[in-house]
Amino acid sequence: MSPLILVVDDESDVEMLFRQQFRRDLRAGRFTMDFAQSADSALRRISGAAGASLVLILSDINMPGMSGLELLPKAKAARPDVPVIVITAYGDAETKRNALEGGAETLLTKPIDFVLLRNEIDGRIARAA
Repeated sequence: MSPLILVVDDESDVEMLFRQQFRRDLRAGRFTMDFAQSADSALRRISGAAGASLVLILSDINMPGMSGLELLPKAKAARPDVPVIVITAYGDAETKRNALEGGAETLLTKPIDFVLLRNEIDGRIARAA
């Protein structure tokens, strides 16, 4: 079973961007990606992936309804073994502190540095293997 990465972002173009950035990996079956456009949808996928090899959750902070910071402790409670990387357009010190205190592994700012993200993903997949 391929490692699974869950991407949580309410912007519909994010899925296309991630699929384009990681197309070779996805085609080669190195990992699979699932996408949720809300925190509620993400929680259902996280709970439903209990037997899956979920290795990483990438979550935007600013989303309607439940924010990424509100999702963070719920995701960690459901799957404490799965690291969460928070993505935000606002990389200020308070946001970073809140994310890290909430259990985030790290915080990435938009526009996303896909080289840095690829390194994070490669490390997660290596540890999961």
